[in-house]
Amino acid sequence: QVQLVESGGGLVQAGDSLRLSCAASGRSFSRYAAAWFRQAPGKEREFVGAVSWSGRVMNYADSVKGRFTISRDNAVSTVYLQMNNLKQEDTAVYSCEADRDVSDSPTYAPTKEHEYDYWGQGAQVTVSS
Repeated sequence: QVQLVESGGGLVQAGDSLRLSCAASGRSFSRYAAAWFRQAPGKEREFVGAVSWSGRVMNYADSVKGRFTISRDNAVSTVYLQMNNLKQEDTAVYSCEADRDVSDSPTYAPTKEHEYDYWGQGAQVTVSS
């Protein structure tokens, strides 16, 4: 079992930066791939970024490439999402998710939500003009 708790959300202006954190508890989190998904009001949940347990592979949605960076520190069981040059369309509830590959592949970093078994409660990010 893995428990995930997001923090770092808030209200910022367009062009600002924000860093989200996802603190994990539970055994062997260092072997779990992790991802961020977001859901804006009235819209479907969408993939933002994913990182393999090794940190070797990172995948991003086209809408955030070049602006967002996902990273992790396995020593403190935390995954981060650095968001730069925020836009109004980034306004959403951001959720951290985690999953462990059956073969513990160091390149496993899925982009589909159904691949993930654990998720947090979410953090609100609001970007004003």
